[in-house]
Amino acid sequence: MAKSSKLPFGFATPQESPGFLLWQTTTIWQRRIKKALEPHNITHPQFVILATLLWFAEHKYETSQTLIARWTKLDKMTVSLSLKGLANRALITRSEHQSDTRKKTVTITDKGRSLVTKIVPLVEAIDAEFFNTASQSEQKSLITILQTLSRARHE
Repeated sequence: MAKSSKLPFGFATPQESPGFLLWQTTTIWQRRIKKALEPHNITHPQFVILATLLWFAEHKYETSQTLIARWTKLDKMTVSLSLKGLANRALITRSEHQSDTRKKTVTITDKGRSLVTKIVPLVEAIDAEFFNTASQSEQKSLITILQTLSRARHE
């Protein structure tokens, strides 16, 4: 990590910066996901929320907007706007929580379940192709690193 005397960078080259490399990698990956989702008229955050709701439904979680934000790491405004769009398309429903009137219970509809069930295999195929350039061992290490970073409170 040789620092130039005239420049403020902490790395000799951008390829030595984990933040820059993460940015490049996620940009490339997100571009591919976005292209696959466009024919289905759904944004990446909306897809993540629908997939999360499907998982929650199968595991009998009582789902709220707060829980969605916490699990997905999406900011509250993105979750709110995404839920509004999903509700307008009848892919989810929002109803008053049974015991806490300040909360809304969010539920995936049959239409939402049908859509996300079609899209998950497309996204997983993109993931498989994208990450397949790394060995199985490297992929396991990457998952461990990403889990560590996502568990840390970097918000």
